[in-house]
Amino acid sequence: MTNHIALFEPLMPANTGNIARTCAATDTKLHLIRPLGFSLDDKHMKRAGLDYWDNVDVTIHDDLDAFLEIIEDKRYLYLVSKFSDIVYTDVNYESTDVDHYFLFGKETTGLPEKFMRDNSDKCIRMPMTNKVRALNLSNSAAIIIYEALRQQNFKGLELTHLYDTDKLH
Repeated sequence: MTNHIALFEPLMPANTGNIARTCAATDTKLHLIRPLGFSLDDKHMKRAGLDYWDNVDVTIHDDLDAFLEIIEDKRYLYLVSKFSDIVYTDVNYESTDVDHYFLFGKETTGLPEKFMRDNSDKCIRMPMTNKVRALNLSNSAAIIIYEALRQQNFKGLELTHLYDTDKLH
């Protein structure tokens, strides 16, 4: 079982770099769907991911159809959108014998409208006020992936404390 974060036509290198760092920290695979709004060697993206890029399993896809072809079981594809009635915490991600794919849209326009309408049963959202248009992409990816990992009992992640917790109380 593996968790996957997929970014549809990402525009901002810093967001992608920060998401790559989250992927390294959580052993999550990263998928980038072209066209990208930056070069993969962009200094801002590298800086955001620091030295974590070597620890990230990244796959580049030519387009959305190419990405969708790799998913064996579409039941475990989740489209992250503010246009959904299903809250991300209400979905069961516990199954650890399948891959879970979380697809995030472009920072400016999200996922293609027709694609969203055709797959509305796969859409999940994060509740928020109407004071902002959307949450930051890298924050959204971290929120979603950590909920999936929480439900999976943080399988594969180090849960020991780096510090003596007795000194923290």
